[in-house]
Amino acid sequence: MENTGVNQEKELNTTFKLNYKRTFIIGFAFFGILLLWQVYDSWCPTFLTELFKEALNASSEEEVQYLVGIMMALDNLAALIMLPIFGRLSDKTHTKLGKRMPYILIGTLLCAICFPFVPVFFHMHSLVGTIIMMAVVVFFAMMYRNPAVALMPDITPKPLRSKANGIINIMGYLGGACATLTGIVFVLTKYLSGTNGSWADGTSSIWIIEAPFLIASVLMIISAAVLFFTINENKIEAEMKDEMARGEKVAAVVNSVEEDDKKPMSKANKTMLILILAAEFLWFMADNGIGTFMSNYTIYYLGCGSDSNMINVIVGGVGSVIGFAIGGIVAGKIGRKRSIFAGLGLTGLSYLVWLILSITISRSSPSNIGENPFPIYLYFVWFFKGIGMSFVHVNSYPMVVELCSSKKVGLFTGFYYASSMAAQTITPIALGSLLLHPGFSFQLLPLYALALTAGAGIIFIFVKNVKTKKTTIKKGLEAMDVDE
Repeated sequence: MENTGVNQEKELNTTFKLNYKRTFIIGFAFFGILLLWQVYDSWCPTFLTELFKEALNASSEEEVQYLVGIMMALDNLAALIMLPIFGRLSDKTHTKLGKRMPYILIGTLLCAICFPFVPVFFHMHSLVGTIIMMAVVVFFAMMYRNPAVALMPDITPKPLRSKANGIINIMGYLGGACATLTGIVFVLTKYLSGTNGSWADGTSSIWIIEAPFLIASVLMIISAAVLFFTINENKIEAEMKDEMARGEKVAAVVNSVEEDDKKPMSKANKTMLILILAAEFLWFMADNGIGTFMSNYTIYYLGCGSDSNMINVIVGGVGSVIGFAIGGIVAGKIGRKRSIFAGLGLTGLSYLVWLILSITISRSSPSNIGENPFPIYLYFVWFFKGIGMSFVHVNSYPMVVELCSSKKVGLFTGFYYASSMAAQTITPIALGSLLLHPGFSFQLLPLYALALTAGAGIIFIFVKNVKTKKTTIKKGLEAMDVDE
């Protein structure tokens, strides 16, 4: 019976065609999200490092990293609370613009207006002002993040979601690449080192650091405008009604899902959800931990210019784009679970190589920022890590939303991103605190990431597809679209 169901699923899958143009346009929402976060994560930790060091008269940058971690974590804590809220609100919203679009438009506009004020307060040497503006930006970003991500599964049939998710994530990393390229032009190191003025007397030009934030805000508004003027959410949902129903039939052939919103989630599906979110929590702790402190690692530990780190981010982004482009295809061949394992394995191997080489290859002690060459091997580490993590991301989100009914996509999207935000809340504090320990230094960043990635892989071993011998048509959104 199960083999018959699989054959039927493959037969039905051949009739589905992804609207690439529409999917790329939907991806503009995610373009704006990663554009924002790339600028935010690349610059704010260094802003906070300089401000805390100045306020506390600290003798070294490592002494204040735990405070940097706490501040970065507080932003994520707020996001952890807001993500499910805005996800659920968008599920219940019905307007002429659709249920997701109002949150995307309002959140993007307000976020874009507030974002350039972060470096303004930094330039004024205002620690409190900088932190407040960072928190405001996070609030408005969370208003539109969940709805932006949930828009794709709302109007994309189940057999096409893995491929569509890959396209959307490629758009996101293009946004990150734009932010990084902007940062290379306006190099943070030059500002902090006094090349364009003195940090101490406040004569440095604010435009050196303001420009990336302004450009990011403009591109965010443009991306939201493109989405608004080309995507009629309500019209597309009406046109896709029959296609979405067929996707649900395909899902019901192989996998069991909930029959309706009133019935509680099955124990098997609930267990699967918990395991996926737990594994996701650990791999996001690893990835965000090193991401948060990588700019400081580059500037203060390696003694390299921040432009080197930004180039490294681009290299990692290229790897991510490649991974997202082929991640769905690979999953179609070997299954989502195996694809995620492959991604975690490649990521863990990258961290291991980084750890070994960072210990065995001697570095020059930094005397002045920007004097030392950036280690070439880190470019390879970041490239393959990018491929590995994209394999994980492109397949994990569909696994979560496919466990719920069609009316709860926003809520389950909130669960997914709440798990990632919980990790991003804890990991800056945990890693920042470790850096205070005499036996732990910036050199051991890859060890931290490696241990957590291995833990994620161990948990994911127990994730299984929930199969059913029945081939009855269910009302639920969908289940796994790849037979494993």
